[in-house]
Amino acid sequence: MNKTGHDDGYLNLLSHDSFANGVPHRTFDRLRKEDPVSWTDGDNETKGFWSLTRYADIALANRDSQVFSSAQGIRLEDQSHEEYLARKTFQETDPPEHADTRRRVNPQFAARPIAAYEPVIRTLATDIVDKAIAQSEFDVVEAIAKQLPMMMLGRILGLPDEDLHFLVEKGDALIGNSDPDFTSTVIDKMDTSAYRMMPFRSPAGMDLYDYAANVMAGNVKLDKTGVLAQVLNAEESLDELEFKNFFCLLVAAGNDTTRYSIAMALYLLSQHPELITRLKSGDCWDTCADEFIRLASPTMHFRRTATRDYQLHDKLIREGDKVLLWFVSGSRDEAVFNNPHLPVLDRKPNRHLAFGQGGPHVCLGRYLAKLEVQVVLQELVRRITVIEALEEPEWTRSNFICGVKRLTVKVA
Repeated sequence: MNKTGHDDGYLNLLSHDSFANGVPHRTFDRLRKEDPVSWTDGDNETKGFWSLTRYADIALANRDSQVFSSAQGIRLEDQSHEEYLARKTFQETDPPEHADTRRRVNPQFAARPIAAYEPVIRTLATDIVDKAIAQSEFDVVEAIAKQLPMMMLGRILGLPDEDLHFLVEKGDALIGNSDPDFTSTVIDKMDTSAYRMMPFRSPAGMDLYDYAANVMAGNVKLDKTGVLAQVLNAEESLDELEFKNFFCLLVAAGNDTTRYSIAMALYLLSQHPELITRLKSGDCWDTCADEFIRLASPTMHFRRTATRDYQLHDKLIREGDKVLLWFVSGSRDEAVFNNPHLPVLDRKPNRHLAFGQGGPHVCLGRYLAKLEVQVVLQELVRRITVIEALEEPEWTRSNFICGVKRLTVKVA
């Protein structure tokens, strides 16, 4: 099997290098057509796994937590039970435990309270876009896509602005643990066993744990209306380890997924100039954010573990086998989406699988992400007529989180 970054339709999904030039969509296209329940052999570090690549199969497995369990980890990495317990968040649990924990934090992320942040998001987006386009050339990810999620992370969690750069840097190192641009401790290039009890097997987890401990001790000035203060003051509060892991999840996942959704939208505007005209018409603002998020699908997969033998198509998934739900493939399934690789801004319905939609583990921040994508695009297209890419984009080296991490543009 081809292990290089050139997508000939046969890339190894275990290898982070297979994603270093962007998502290998030719490989996923072929798997959906020829081998929708495919097996990938493991290596010295990681056991083999099944990949589900069709929409219908992913949606089925995403709903059925009794057969496809999250309670042994949601990433491809193999963990001992001790490591799992040390690092688990409510994402690594099944109902009813998952629902019980989620209930404590879900109200702050529901559609109505998130909608109330729209004026704050617009003020931030206006300032961010104005500063970016004042430059003749700029990295659209660093100048725009990274900035808004970072600032909103502080507003939602109630954290001081002066701490946000540090937290995002550590979050990048955590969730980007396979990319040398984000960390010097690259997970598949060195022995990371010393950090096996840390989130994402990363030393950045220790730094975020320390910060979370300071939050719990009252050494960080929190906005009392933010999520962290409300969680800490709730009747059913999280214990210390639960809070630390919850904090790491919010910092890493809450920032990166929205950043790469915005980055994909901006990249697509540079590739399809007609999209700016369409956005300026104003008739697709209620649908366009979902379409950009569908095409981004920044969290490309979640892993499940089979709790019993299970027959799917002509394959027998054995009890204990790892099963990857490739949302990034299902959201481009031609059996569900017409012109699946093209941005159709008025696509409706758009029941994509990005952010784990359709299952109990759907992303808490999905309403916030959609609102941020919509508002930043509104403020951008009010000010420009064209955005031109000056080079090819650089993509994250990861088979878990993939997105544009660098793209130099000029605007008119």
